Amino acid sequence: MPATVDFLDSDRIVSVRAYVVPGNVQPPAVPDPSLVSEEVYNWQRQKVANPMTKYPEFRDNRTAAIGRNAGGTVIVQVESASGVVGIGTTNGGVVSASIVELHLADVVEGESPYAHERIWDRMFRSTLAYGRKGVVLHAISAVDLAVWDLHGKLTQTPVWSLLGGRTLDAIEVYATGPSAAAIQNLGFWGAKLPLTWGPSEGVDGFRRNIARAEAARAAVGPDYPLFYDCWMALDVDYAARLAAELEPLGFLWIEEPLLPDDYAGHSELRRRMPSTMMLNTGEHEYTAFGHKLLCEAGVDILQPDPNWCGGITELRRIASIAVAFGKRIIPHVGGQYAYHFLASFPQTFVAEFPVMTDDCTEIRTFHTPLLLGEALPVDGRIVLDDSPGFGLMLSEDANLVRPMTRETLAAFA
Repeated sequence: MPATVDFLDSDRIVSVRAYVVPGNVQPPAVPDPSLVSEEVYNWQRQKVANPMTKYPEFRDNRTAAIGRNAGGTVIVQVESASGVVGIGTTNGGVVSASIVELHLADVVEGESPYAHERIWDRMFRSTLAYGRKGVVLHAISAVDLAVWDLHGKLTQTPVWSLLGGRTLDAIEVYATGPSAAAIQNLGFWGAKLPLTWGPSEGVDGFRRNIARAEAARAAVGPDYPLFYDCWMALDVDYAARLAAELEPLGFLWIEEPLLPDDYAGHSELRRRMPSTMMLNTGEHEYTAFGHKLLCEAGVDILQPDPNWCGGITELRRIASIAVAFGKRIIPHVGGQYAYHFLASFPQTFVAEFPVMTDDCTEIRTFHTPLLLGEALPVDGRIVLDDSPGFGLMLSEDANLVRPMTRETLAAFA
């Protein structure tokens, strides 16, 4: 066994647990498809162009399109022998929680909470036979984040300090939501709109997407940064035509237009897009290996999600890849976990903030209502305090269920 750095036995990781939030699958909220203005509706459950839009039965039902519990929130707790608990989050519901409980716990318990690279390597290598991407990396991410949080709490140090210290005092933030005007009024740096109609909805759908972009530009004026989130719904030709129509409107980028593994398609799209626009993706890519391929394909901005890509440990490696290729990096959402990384990253550009209310008139933290302590943007900027770890605490009102344990599995043996 490789040698490890000495640590207090009271700091040793003794328990890794995973919980889900019951009953968090909501029915879809479908807006009037004839509307193209700055209308307000629930952007998280609205009609959004997605990989399943090509099938009519899923076209207006985003919730069904992504699965019953695929987006279910998972809370991971990593506890030391002294009783200190680190918290990490991801999604993947019961499946992700089961991977944590029935596999990752076996290779993490007993380890030092300061051995981040060793723990990550043990989790990744032990799951190679069925992992490498997807829900397994979601589970690894949550454990990794919880270990960093535990490290910070045990040493009474914020994670941004553990990562090397501040490189900037405040992080500028753009927001994602359906109303660019409301986002601008909240003071955010820019607004990202969810694309509504996909290629299977024809010329009429394409025109509606452009009409919505025109309405957003008219609502915010000529200079406010705008972007479109295409959520893996497009093909190369559609995305290239969309970019050509958006460029005169001053849109800065289109995000995640193609399937994540279509590296050749990204290269061709970058070649056909206007040079004044950026091509962003990476939300559904995993590890530094995958993001290196995106860099080689010519993607301009990488957008790994710290809750999915492998946690903070892997996000640091992805960032190194981005710097080496001269690319920018904007984590996909991530909340407090992303902010701590960005606060310590010298090449930080901007962060993403999802407006978590239907009408885009209220700023609510990404982790509400499960976790408390997340920094809120003020005038479009995030400032972190010196709270240990990520500064997050589990709400006393959190309703969590531990769906699978090793003891539960033993009952089926």
